[in-house]
Amino acid sequence: MSQQRTGGPAGPAMPDYTRNQTGWVGWIVFAGMLLVLLGVFHAVQGLVALFRDEVFLVGQNGLVVNADYTVWGWVHLLGGILAVLVGVGVLAGRLWAQMVAVCLAFVSAIVNLGFLPAFPIWSVLMITLDVLVMWALVVHGDELRPDEDAYPQQ
Repeated sequence: MSQQRTGGPAGPAMPDYTRNQTGWVGWIVFAGMLLVLLGVFHAVQGLVALFRDEVFLVGQNGLVVNADYTVWGWVHLLGGILAVLVGVGVLAGRLWAQMVAVCLAFVSAIVNLGFLPAFPIWSVLMITLDVLVMWALVVHGDELRPDEDAYPQQ
């Protein structure tokens, strides 16, 4: 709900554009930044799988899903690019981006579960960050959305 401020004894009334946000808005910014970071991590992991697959601990047949590292590389690279774009949408306060981000973090956790034998510590780190993103967006998702009441109706 908008309130009117007076501009002084001779000044016209000015609309109040302030918005009541709680301290929890930081979690949404944190989730957006984490999603961008996860996207970069996925892209790097994808590039490593495409160009230097000998750094992984197990061969292609040791993965949970029997797939070529080239396939895993493309999955991680494209997923990483998508995560960066969605993370920017979360930082902009878009509802669609928050919903896609939760789904993307869920899929990322599952994909990293399949990649666990090849890069165990890295995969556990990625799964942990995915869970943090999902928690922040599900619990505090409405904190960063544009408020319809913040702008006066004309």
